[in-house]
Amino acid sequence: MGTDTLTTTVDGRGIAEIVVDRPPVNALPVEDWFRLAEKIADLGRDADVRVVVLRAGGRGFNAGVDVKELQADATNAALVGVNRACFAAFAAVYDCPVPVVVAVHGYCLGGGIGLVGNADIVIAAEDATFGLPEVDRGALGAATHLSRLVPQHKARAMMYTCATASAAELHAFGSVLEVVPGERLRDRALEIAAGIAEKNPKVVRAAKEAFNGIDPWDVKRSYRYEQGFTFEIALSGVAREVRGAFGSTEERVTEERVGDGE
Repeated sequence: MGTDTLTTTVDGRGIAEIVVDRPPVNALPVEDWFRLAEKIADLGRDADVRVVVLRAGGRGFNAGVDVKELQADATNAALVGVNRACFAAFAAVYDCPVPVVVAVHGYCLGGGIGLVGNADIVIAAEDATFGLPEVDRGALGAATHLSRLVPQHKARAMMYTCATASAAELHAFGSVLEVVPGERLRDRALEIAAGIAEKNPKVVRAAKEAFNGIDPWDVKRSYRYEQGFTFEIALSGVAREVRGAFGSTEERVTEERVGDGE
C-alpha cells in the first residue's frame, strides 16, 4: 500500500475499496480526516462506482483522532480543524450516494464510531470492539453515531464509563450484519458489496437517498450539537488537563496491545 495513509481502488464491477493504514493505531490527524472525506465524496460522484467498502490495515480499524496533534497546539486551531474534519468524514459516509460497507477489525474507537455509525452495512471480525473513550480524553462527540449502533441506555453507559462493546453484542442488537473470522473479513465485505454491485445502480442510489430521507433524526445536526460541548470543555481548560493526565488514545491502545503480546 506504499506510504500513503489512504489508498483507493475500484474494480471492474464498480466496487470501490478504501483502506486506511496509519501506524501504529490508525489515529488520524486533521489532514487525513479531510482526505478521507474527499475520497468518499469523489467515489460517490463517480457514475461507475456502485458501492464503497471502507476498511483498515494494521491492528485495528480506527483509534479516533490524533490526540498528540491537539496537545501540541497551544491555540484552538487544531481543535477547530479536527471537529470540522471529523464532521466532514462522517457526513461523507452518510451522504455518499452509494451504499458504504465498513469492515471492522480490532478496535473501533472515537472517530471510528462516527464512520461506522453512519455506514450502511457493518461487517465485523470476531475480535472487533467498539467504544467511545471521549470522557477519558476530555472531549465529547459521536454519541449520535453510537446510538445508531446500540440501544439508548447501553450507549449512555458506554459513554459515561468508556466501556467497549463486542462485535457479538452489536450483532445481537442488529447493527452489525455479520461477525466473521478475521481472515474472512475483507472477503466477506467484498462479497456483500458484490451483491449490491449486481443490482441496478440507479435503483440502489435512489434507495440510499430514500433511506436518508426517512431517517428518524438528522445525524449531521445532532453531531454538530455535540461538538459544541467539546468546545466548551476545551475552552474551560478541562480538556487539556484530562488529556495530559490520562494520555492519548494512541498511547493507551499501544500499551494495551503490547501488554497482550500483540
